[in-house]
Amino acid sequence: MRNTELAKLGTLVGEWATTMSDAWFLEPKGLETPGHTTIDWLGESLLFVRTRLGQDADESQMSLVIGRSDANDAFVVLYQDDRGVCREFAMTFEDGHWTMTREDPDFHQRFIADIEKDRIRGHWEASEDEGQTWRKDFDLTFDRTIDPV
Repeated sequence: MRNTELAKLGTLVGEWATTMSDAWFLEPKGLETPGHTTIDWLGESLLFVRTRLGQDADESQMSLVIGRSDANDAFVVLYQDDRGVCREFAMTFEDGHWTMTREDPDFHQRFIADIEKDRIRGHWEASEDEGQTWRKDFDLTFDRTIDPV
């Protein structure tokens, strides 16, 4: 039986053309990096998100597992990427808005996105002063390519 709160995330399930843009760390300015994201159910109470950006030697991969703590009435996200980075995020998903946040000792980070039927527009931000000021790391746009079965 699918977890009722996680069932609300069903709109994310599918295949998505993904574009990273406006990244402060990439040259030349304005460079767009294409990619692909797959979001699938993992059992009845988890979502598995796999993203690949770039190609060949410049390709990067990251994965998320989205779950829920019913006792805490909260979504939880575990993140890992091909650099060996592992992080935990708190998550909200309501009224067409998706956020993931972490407030860890190394730095604070957040993902903020607006969700449409076949498009997600979001951006990642970071703060090295415990959330006093934020810098945008990059934009991410997801365009649905295949509806879930």
